[in-house]
Amino acid sequence: MERATASALSGLLLSQAEPDEGNARYFHVVIAGPQDSPFEGGTFKLELFLPEEYPMAAPKVRFMTKIYHPNVDKLGRICLDILKDKWSPALQIRTVLLSIQALLSAPNPDDPLANDVAEQWKSNEAQAIETGCIYLDKNTEQNSNLVKCYYNI
Repeated sequence: MERATASALSGLLLSQAEPDEGNARYFHVVIAGPQDSPFEGGTFKLELFLPEEYPMAAPKVRFMTKIYHPNVDKLGRICLDILKDKWSPALQIRTVLLSIQALLSAPNPDDPLANDVAEQWKSNEAQAIETGCIYLDKNTEQNSNLVKCYYNI
């Protein structure tokens, strides 16, 4: 499992990925905010669970770090097609995590999970990004990380 984890995660912007001590199907993942995005400089904790049906069923992934994003709800659930109806057993965990990083770079307010965030993103993207940066600052202060917040408008 460790070899699979290392190869599955190569090339990702991440700090760590560790299997849970009590459950080999459960992983603690930390990814970095993508470069040139409002989330650059942040680190985001995710939990990733491989159901018994994996790889025939998609992994379950959610943000543990609070994030202000139209495709992530307050419980950390992620609206991403490959985690739902577009899952394929040919997809790898690396692809899932790269897709989550891509979603951080390019939020999709037209397919939201957090409707209030999506509405703000559509009506005033600059304010939504600023609000996201405030969330990012609060979360990273708790983790003692430095944050650069870019406003790509």
